[in-house]
Amino acid sequence: MATEFSKDGATYGIGKQLSDEETPPRRVATNQTEEGTGDVCAAPLKRQLRSRHLHMIAIGGIIGPGLLVGSGNALNKGGPAGILISFSLVGFIVFFVMQSLGEMATLIPVSGSFTEYAQRFLDDSIAFGLGWAYWYLWVTVLANEYNAISLVIGYWTDAVPQWGWILIFWFLFLGLSNLGVLAYGEMEFWLSLIKILALIAFFILAICISTGGVGPQPIGFKYWHEPGAFADSINGVARTFVVAGTLYAGTEMVGITAGESANPRKAVPTAIRQVFWRILIFYIGTMFFIGILLPYNDKRLLGSGSYAASSPLTMALADAGILPAAHLINALIVVSVISAGNSSLYVASRTLLFMARNGKAPRFIGRTNSAGVPWVALIFSNIFTCIVFLTLSSGAGKIYSALITLSGVATFLVWAVIGICHIRFRRALVAQGEDPERLPFKAWLYPWGTYFAVALNIFLVFFQGYTAFLSPFSSDDFVINYILLPVFVMFVLGYKFWHKTKWVKLEEMDIWTGRREGLTDEEEPEAKKPKPWWSRVVVNGIIG
Repeated sequence: MATEFSKDGATYGIGKQLSDEETPPRRVATNQTEEGTGDVCAAPLKRQLRSRHLHMIAIGGIIGPGLLVGSGNALNKGGPAGILISFSLVGFIVFFVMQSLGEMATLIPVSGSFTEYAQRFLDDSIAFGLGWAYWYLWVTVLANEYNAISLVIGYWTDAVPQWGWILIFWFLFLGLSNLGVLAYGEMEFWLSLIKILALIAFFILAICISTGGVGPQPIGFKYWHEPGAFADSINGVARTFVVAGTLYAGTEMVGITAGESANPRKAVPTAIRQVFWRILIFYIGTMFFIGILLPYNDKRLLGSGSYAASSPLTMALADAGILPAAHLINALIVVSVISAGNSSLYVASRTLLFMARNGKAPRFIGRTNSAGVPWVALIFSNIFTCIVFLTLSSGAGKIYSALITLSGVATFLVWAVIGICHIRFRRALVAQGEDPERLPFKAWLYPWGTYFAVALNIFLVFFQGYTAFLSPFSSDDFVINYILLPVFVMFVLGYKFWHKTKWVKLEEMDIWTGRREGLTDEEEPEAKKPKPWWSRVVVNGIIG
């Protein structure tokens, strides 16, 4: 008979009750420790993120400078039809990855997220390699944000040198991150709302421009005919897969924030279910509209003068005679960079916090302050973003570009491991007598959706650098695109050899630690507050 019970302050069970003689599976060290501890290296994080915070983080996390500017690079490589194909396919992968992550994060919401799932469901050594790869991914993303913000601000004034703007925002991001998770959630909520409303406004203007309501003449689908729907047939489509994967990175952020959610049982499933609409509206919508407003062979798409000047949104609005377009888009990019920078530092620090508290990083990095902020992990992560200063030298700039490119494959590695963890998690439920039908959130089309995502991610891990093999063969591109694979394997095997780790058996798998069951509305104060009709319409219309 399916029951729930409590033992040693933790709640267990969705399908089986243990007798007094039995003990629950081993509890691993996690960042969800008891509130009474006096150890600053084991103090718990604050669970203060509300449902509306997670919803906006889930939406706003994918709207960054990459989408606003990098979409032009994708259009140039693939053409209007090519980018729709590649972004739709990668969007399907992301959808099923998020279904897998949502099922695990709803039942076991921990800030270590999929790094902790890899430790508990696969092998401790895989968690070690994955954690450092994921941390490196977000550190390099953050470094790129510092570079972006210095260029964006430089569009308006050159009173401060580029390195000066980098330093200013380096301290600004660090200060904002130390305010606490509630401040982060509130800030991300409003910044994401601004980004969403701005994109919706662009979509409306794009329709007006295409139909001739704004601008010199109707455009329709003429650029699909001349210069054409595809930039370089199947090769052009293939080249945009890497761009799509890079721009979609960050959707898995909901899994990290679930550990600091006040009510993950309510917030996480809702945020996960919105992924489909986020992908359809914001990603596919953006690609569709820039594909009808600009030809893929427009030389401005390759411009490097400034972020605003090379944004396809700016070009489309400028061509329609909307003169303040560059300033408006530049302001939107500033907002997106601040949002993306805060999120990058948040995810990097929480990943490093879990690593430090589980013996995979120096223990002192796991310290938190009285507000539950992992301040050491924040400083440590931010220090490594100083690689951005390499961009100030023409010779070192190539090294910086290589370091950024190296992290690209980490996205597909993370998504593949999430799917594998999900498969193992489901099998462990059955092996330990649990009923998967009683999960608070169930992944759609399991197991086929999960198998589909895992297979395609593994394929993309190797496929993402195939252009290095085109004639003539590029040894530099080959090393940059694939060096992370042997490094990841070395991390895994080195840790496995040193610590003698073993593959976790289904019967011994810890599917208990970190569960939060029996939550009531009292843990979500906002649920008690009556919301005005206009608020419900706006929220439901924008975030589902």
